[in-house]
Amino acid sequence: MARRPMRPSGWRGRPRATREELIAADLALASEHTPEAVRARLQQEPGVSYLRDFIYGAIDGAVTTFAVVAGVQGADLDEKVVIILGGANLLADGFSMAASNFLGSRAERQQRERARHEEQRHIRLVPEGEREEIRHIFAAKGFEGEDLERIVAVITSDEDLWTDTMMSEELGYSSAIPNEFRAALATLVAFLTVGFLPLLIFVFDLASSATVAEPFVWSAAMTAVAFLVVGGLTSRFVDPSWWRSALETLVIGGVAATLAYFAGALLENVA
Repeated sequence: MARRPMRPSGWRGRPRATREELIAADLALASEHTPEAVRARLQQEPGVSYLRDFIYGAIDGAVTTFAVVAGVQGADLDEKVVIILGGANLLADGFSMAASNFLGSRAERQQRERARHEEQRHIRLVPEGEREEIRHIFAAKGFEGEDLERIVAVITSDEDLWTDTMMSEELGYSSAIPNEFRAALATLVAFLTVGFLPLLIFVFDLASSATVAEPFVWSAAMTAVAFLVVGGLTSRFVDPSWWRSALETLVIGGVAATLAYFAGALLENVA
C-alpha cells in the first residue's frame, strides 16, 4: 500500500511533503542548529524585512492607478485622458508615498535613538533604579533567588548590554533597524511596477496600429492578476495559504476600484 504524503503541522494550505522530503528538511534543520552554525548565525546582524514596504507600494500603486482608469471610464472620457492622469498619478503618488515612507522610517529611527540616549542617561544617573527594573523584568519571566541576582549582575555589568536589554524588554524595540532609503526604494519600485499594469493595455492600444477591443476589461483583468500575484507572493513569507492571501488582496483592491468607477459615473451624471 502506497504511503500517504505527510505535511507538518503549521503548513496549512501548502503542498503536502513526501516522507523523503520531510527527512531531508529535518536533516537540514538539524545542521542549522549545530553549535558552530548557531554561533555563526547569532554573530550576524539581524536581518530587516522590507516586505511591508513592498506590499504597501504594490497594492496602493495598483489600486490608485486603476481607480484613475475606472473613474475616467465611468465618466466616459477619452483613453488619452486615462494615460495622462494615470501616468501623472504613478509619478506623483509614487514619489509621494516613497517620500512619506522615508520620512516616517527616519522619524522612527530618530525616536529609537532618542530613547536609547534616555536609557543610557538613566543608567548613569539612577543605576540602582534601572537595576531594579532589570530585576523586575526577569522576575516576571520566572527567575528568582540566586539565578535572578546572577542575571541582574551579568546584564548590569555591561552598559551596552544593559541598554539593549532595556530597549527591548522595557520599550519593546527590535534589534533590527530598518534603512529608510531601502524602505522608500522598495515602496517606489513596487508602486511604479505594479501600478503601471492597469495602464499597460491603454499604452499598447495607443502605440499599436491595431485597435484593442474593450481595453477597460483588459485593464481590470490585469489589475486583478496583479492583486492575486502580490497576495500569492505575500503568502510565501507569512502563514496564510497563497489562495486565501491572494483572494483577500483581490477583494480589497476590487472594492476600492469599484468605488472609483461608480464615483466617476456619478460625477459624469452630475456634470
